[in-house]
Amino acid sequence: MSDKKIEVIAYSGYKEEEIPRAFFIDGEKIEVIEVLKMWIEEELEDKERKRFFKVKGSDGYTYTLFYDEKSSNWFF
Repeated sequence: MSDKKIEVIAYSGYKEEEIPRAFFIDGEKIEVIEVLKMWIEEELEDKERKRFFKVKGSDGYTYTLFYDEKSSNWFF
């Protein structure tokens, strides 16, 4: 994982930025075809929380994206 900040189009349910629907890498829009796995990691010391999504993209590749709740940014 590169921790590169990216723009994401996400479904927002009762939580902000809940599930990614599409994302942009180097200006290319990649649709999320399927969410393969989701999990949350939380740091005990500073309570930082990140929501991870392993997704299948419309380009045929698999990506691991995460939403950093502290900074309100998406990364891959």
